[in-house]
Amino acid sequence: MFKHWTASLAFVGALAITAASAADKQYGPGVTDTEIKIGQSTPYSGPASAYGFLSKTQAAYIRMINERGGINGRKVTLISLDDSYSPPKTLEQTRRLVEEEQVLGIFDTLGTAPNAAIQEYLNEKHVPHFALSGASRFNNPARYPWTMGTIASYETEGAIYGKYILQSVKNAKIAVLYQNDDLGRDYLKGLQEGLGAQAASAIVKTASYETTDPTIDSQIIALKASDANVLVVASSPKFSAQVIRKLFDLEWRPTFFLSITGNSIPSALVPAGLDKAVGIISSSSVKDPGDPIWANDKGMEDYLAFMKANFPDRDANDSLTSGGYGLAQSALYILQQCGDNLTRDSVMYQATHMHDVEFPLLLPGIKINTSPTNYRGFNQMQLVKFDGKRWVPFGEIIGE
Repeated sequence: MFKHWTASLAFVGALAITAASAADKQYGPGVTDTEIKIGQSTPYSGPASAYGFLSKTQAAYIRMINERGGINGRKVTLISLDDSYSPPKTLEQTRRLVEEEQVLGIFDTLGTAPNAAIQEYLNEKHVPHFALSGASRFNNPARYPWTMGTIASYETEGAIYGKYILQSVKNAKIAVLYQNDDLGRDYLKGLQEGLGAQAASAIVKTASYETTDPTIDSQIIALKASDANVLVVASSPKFSAQVIRKLFDLEWRPTFFLSITGNSIPSALVPAGLDKAVGIISSSSVKDPGDPIWANDKGMEDYLAFMKANFPDRDANDSLTSGGYGLAQSALYILQQCGDNLTRDSVMYQATHMHDVEFPLLLPGIKINTSPTNYRGFNQMQLVKFDGKRWVPFGEIIGE
């Protein structure tokens, strides 16, 4: 799914080091001298169940850090509940986490619609809410000061595709398939912004789908009928696989752009058939485990060792594993920075005052900067193309 992550630092083992603090201990809900309790909901079942591996990776990383001493001497307990990618279920599970489990904060609940369902509730309760979504609604500190998106902007990604299309595709006629929620609409808006004045004429057909739809066959047939030579798809892995297979069956070969949210190799491309996915363009902000340039990179060595120990049969190049790894590090970084002031206010202060923070798996040059008026840590990425085995980077790092 996601190959760009909002916050981190150049470390792995250093998380277990106790931070010096002269201040008296201050604890919020879920915190004791020995434990920090955090929560999330995620789709372990339902139409977006492929994303559940993100949380499984996060949990494995947190277990590893706990075995090394935890965060400032405290073990981190992650309570991760299944919401089936159903917004009403997300609200139900979030209420349980806040009111019964008394978690310190909600870290990386997945999905745009699920997070939208809990945004008002968590802000009313003054509970830190880190939404695993790049939708623009989660970067609105004036209205929702307790909510922060944890991945780069979908609008920015869409705009990058639009600008690249203008530069590289002659007489582009663009068809767009998008998920009918804030995720899909942000990608479409970004694409239009990237195309600029040519958007109205270049985009010849759009179609949307609901996450509960059994297939997207009819939408793809309609888009093909537009005679488009470019296809932009903003989707989850399940529907990405369906698109790839349907294009192959229809013998339609447009220049194909696939959103980060749907580009997982094992969850989208393998089910579709790797041979059918060759040539698809997407984007990334992390180092590629399959690229020999990172063979002696410490951050990559640590990641590969983690994968070997915890998920030896999983493709280390999968964005769901590298994504979950990065998300866990960013969450633990914020908790570490709090020291002994582990209150909800302190969590939000640390999350919104990051300066030039670097992540072991982020591409060189990408640094995280947040402020009380801009919660989006970065909007930089590199285009990648699938070669039948892995996503191969090309061009320069681009973005805002």
